[in-house]
Amino acid sequence: MNLFRLIRQWRLGSLWMLVAAFFFAIMGVLVKLGAQKFSSAELVFYRSFFGLVFIYGLTRIRKQSLATPLLSKHMWRAVLGFISLLLFFYAISELPLATAITLNYTSPLFMAALAPFYLGEKFRKTLFVAIALGFVGVTLLLKPSLHVDELIAGALGLLSGALAGIVYIHVTQLGRAGEPDWRTVFYFTLVCTLGGGIWMLVHDFHRVEWDDLLLLIGLGVSATIAQLALTRAYRTGNPLVVGSLAYSTVVLASVFGIVIWGEMLSLDRWFAVAIIVLSGVISVTSRKPQNEA
Repeated sequence: MNLFRLIRQWRLGSLWMLVAAFFFAIMGVLVKLGAQKFSSAELVFYRSFFGLVFIYGLTRIRKQSLATPLLSKHMWRAVLGFISLLLFFYAISELPLATAITLNYTSPLFMAALAPFYLGEKFRKTLFVAIALGFVGVTLLLKPSLHVDELIAGALGLLSGALAGIVYIHVTQLGRAGEPDWRTVFYFTLVCTLGGGIWMLVHDFHRVEWDDLLLLIGLGVSATIAQLALTRAYRTGNPLVVGSLAYSTVVLASVFGIVIWGEMLSLDRWFAVAIIVLSGVISVTSRKPQNEA
């Protein structure tokens, strides 16, 4: 009976990933809308600032310490995450929403390729298939892009996925070292707030009007809710199920792109998206936990 209850809770916990996927897709919509006025650095700043305020307030209420003996590792993870987020937001502003998010969601492929070297995980044969399949999908997805600007945005979107894969490895290492999720997210949002703020003040700054506040606050709130739901999903659910459900973000983003902007992808691009999603699911389900033989 206890085992049945545990399995049931495990599955229900995994469903939090659907909540995260919904709000990540909402975040993508708000980024694309905000990009009509604000630069990628500005959007990163506003997205991170509201998250930082929320997380810092939560740590003060719970009297949790932000001190850490692994500050350098947190900073390295945060800087890579900041660059990845900046590139991701730029890709969203220049590409169809589904395309940009699909390219960013190649991160499990990069993580799967690097995990055996950094996390000591066994490299299973199916991972070779997943990685090869994933990059065939990327080639097919970018091949129809004949305009130079779109090719550049596509390459930067793919780079955001590669950096995100490295970031997830750092997050895994921090978790195994005993660092709590909220502390990792705090330093990430802190660096993104500072980096985005400095960048937009030096390079480009647009005055925020009252009409912009709802969009910018919504951007920060949706991203924060998504992060919290994602954390809970991995904490209470089956990691393999959670990793697979993460790709529902691509589906939701596709629907939003069609409804809001009429972004109808061609059949070959839909096929490419399906290949990338499939390869990502294979890579997630093929990873063997460190404690397995």
